[in-house]
Amino acid sequence: MLTETPLRAAELLAIHPFGRMPALRHGDVELCESKAIATWLDRSFPAPFVFPSDPRLAALTEQWVSLVNTVIDRTLIRTYLFAYIAPGTADGKPNRSAIDAVMPAMRQQIGVLDRAVAGTGHLVGDNFTFADINLMPILHRLGQAPEGAEVLAAARHLAAYYERHAARPSFARTEPPAGAPDRRKP
Repeated sequence: MLTETPLRAAELLAIHPFGRMPALRHGDVELCESKAIATWLDRSFPAPFVFPSDPRLAALTEQWVSLVNTVIDRTLIRTYLFAYIAPGTADGKPNRSAIDAVMPAMRQQIGVLDRAVAGTGHLVGDNFTFADINLMPILHRLGQAPEGAEVLAAARHLAAYYERHAARPSFARTEPPAGAPDRRKP
């Protein structure tokens, strides 16, 4: 059962040392952080699995998770979207110089992702893996800002990939209820 809890709430702090999401409590198992939770779920329940058993596909999954976490997140979230979240001017407007400076890297990285999903509609092999799970929230956030939405829409394969996987019930359930404030928006 999914339970929504405010960040840093006592229930979260009991599982996650910094009171953040995601956190999982299932019976006597308590875990925090996406990869740890996904690994436990993959090894505890029947298919479909998000970590391939084939060594090559497993390594490619890890490779994409690392690329997204160390390169793509830094560009798309921590630089581009941060320029909207923490404006660089006293008037509270987005930091245009930071946005303009990161656009070439954003276009290049979106191009890499577009080519990666062009063949199968997944980052790795023919199945939805943890690499896809890891990328989806970043693409969601990217699409909430004007330049990001434009670059994503222009990446034909990646845009189709995002739309297809965003329609998954598990992803759709991560949307806040109608009328609730969306704290995820930049």
